[in-house]
Amino acid sequence: MILDAARAAASRLFSPEFRFVFLKTLGLTLLALWVGAESLLEWLAWPWLQTLLPGLPSWAGWLGGIIAGIVLAVGMALLIAPVTAIVAGLFLDDIAEVVERTDYPDDPPGRAVPALHSLALAIKFFGVVVLGNIVALLLLLVPGVNIAAFFIVNGYLLGREFFEFAAMRFRPEAEAKALRRKYAGTVFLAGLVIALFLAVPLLNLLTPLFAAAMMVHLHKAVSARGPV
Repeated sequence: MILDAARAAASRLFSPEFRFVFLKTLGLTLLALWVGAESLLEWLAWPWLQTLLPGLPSWAGWLGGIIAGIVLAVGMALLIAPVTAIVAGLFLDDIAEVVERTDYPDDPPGRAVPALHSLALAIKFFGVVVLGNIVALLLLLVPGVNIAAFFIVNGYLLGREFFEFAAMRFRPEAEAKALRRKYAGTVFLAGLVIALFLAVPLLNLLTPLFAAAMMVHLHKAVSARGPV
């Protein structure tokens, strides 16, 4: 069931509909990262440097520009995955609608999550990705845990959040949570697949799209087994 859902989601990643959502997500992500990082450097880092080292020579501005560019590039590389998560969270309903329309044309369509709730979910996804990776990085210092911590933490958090999103298109929030608890083991294993996806550089930019599509398929599969 999990592998079937993963294969079905992966097969949709490069379809024209998904490609459009991905390009929107990536464009907004890069814009947000660039504006945010450049503003922080301009307002905080450079004045602080001038205060710390007064009387900088004229060439320092040119050198500072190069350093700032390197810092921006590194910062964008580190933050692009979590920022993509919050931006993509705004388009998860678009992804779910594509999957439901193309793969389940005879089923009643799901209901889009209200705009404010969608924004809250996007922020929550961002927090989950950041918190999960912070916890995983701390656990990397513990002997015998290491990389397994990354997959366990992210597998649980990502599986939970994306499954509940897919379920809430068809059920009240309380019922969606109850369904997730009933199939907690299956959802966790699906979350491990998403965490594996998240661990691959560049491919991790597609994580929100893959996760949303996969959980739509998984929700359909477990719903067919019976009521909550």
